[in-house]
Amino acid sequence: MKGFVSFLPSRLASAALVLSLLAGCEEPTPTEPGPLYAITTQLLAADVPNSYVIVTDKAEQAGTLSLDNAIEVPGRALGVGIPKSGSLYVVTDENATVVRYTLTSNGTLEESGRVSFESKGLSSLGEYQNNFQFISETKAYFFDGTVPQVIIWNPTAMTVTGSIPLDSLSIPDTILSFSGAPARVENQIIMPVGWRPESGMGITPKAAVVSVDTRTDTAIVSTDDRCGYTHDAVVGPDGKVYIATEAYGAAAYRVVGVEEAPEPCLLKFDPRTHTFEPSFYKDLGELVGGGTAGALIPGPQGTAYVRVLDETLAPVYEGTHPRTVASGTGWQWWQLKLDTLTATRVPAFPSTTGSVFLYESENHVLYSEFAAGAASTTLHVLDDNGRSTVSVQGLSFSFLQLR
Repeated sequence: MKGFVSFLPSRLASAALVLSLLAGCEEPTPTEPGPLYAITTQLLAADVPNSYVIVTDKAEQAGTLSLDNAIEVPGRALGVGIPKSGSLYVVTDENATVVRYTLTSNGTLEESGRVSFESKGLSSLGEYQNNFQFISETKAYFFDGTVPQVIIWNPTAMTVTGSIPLDSLSIPDTILSFSGAPARVENQIIMPVGWRPESGMGITPKAAVVSVDTRTDTAIVSTDDRCGYTHDAVVGPDGKVYIATEAYGAAAYRVVGVEEAPEPCLLKFDPRTHTFEPSFYKDLGELVGGGTAGALIPGPQGTAYVRVLDETLAPVYEGTHPRTVASGTGWQWWQLKLDTLTATRVPAFPSTTGSVFLYESENHVLYSEFAAGAASTTLHVLDDNGRSTVSVQGLSFSFLQLR
């Protein structure tokens, strides 16, 4: 598990019983319980990493969450599932087992089933939350970059039901990574793919998309050699999928240059023909007036957000690792209109880290911000100029509304 950014794109305190006071002398009548969320956070400071699953009713207002009474999980864990279903599936890089937890009537989680993916050649699970894609209550996918393959499993029966081989994605001496921000188009999952060399700080100059038909459990792999580390996908108003280099790929280009990393770019993918449009190629830096630009985050009304590095806030020194640059807090927000491809800076948003994950709460879309040294994670409201909400100790890469 890397620590980022697509997944997605994708929605421990006891829930209090809220009483609605009626007029006159009538007895109080209980109302429906409010929203409840599961936030899984990874503590990496210790020699042996541990994770904690926190159940809370806080997500949209400011506050600090405690690890008291949280479920402890060895290793680096994620919590995934179908929003508002009352079930959370917890995985870790320590093993290949998915553990299901069910929400009880008193607002706690209780283990209710297990399934192992070992039979498919895995020894650990993780990466990004959105590498798990839930199609229905009885069918889900896990995009595995180690084999590579898509594992098909049943979240209700807790059984593995099949797999989709993706042998063509194997490139010698590279590390393959699926996006944390795939797109859904009709009956397809559009999963971007990126590679980087096993050694060094460069980026492999190849883009790819895996299109999975959720009706037939079949996949088509499409590639393009004009770009690299294209992990971010947004569906445009024309029905096409716009795919861009993420912040890490942009940081690599800034650090090592074009000799070892392709320039960050924007491509267009047609989900009907499963092809990249050969006549469409945009330099992300040129779209924002120059500088280091990466990422493509879904925005309102046919727009997307691009991240631009402000080196007055986050200077880049010789020898700096791209991961350090991507994790720095000097990335500005620019809004890109996908029909005209014009971009404008959004100064109301605070500059944050390059890695961003989107989550859905009851009333908002939230995004994550990581503090220096992996000390904490704070959630912000995307549709309220980045207003900050809850913070939790450690690095949190997964969030799910349980009810």
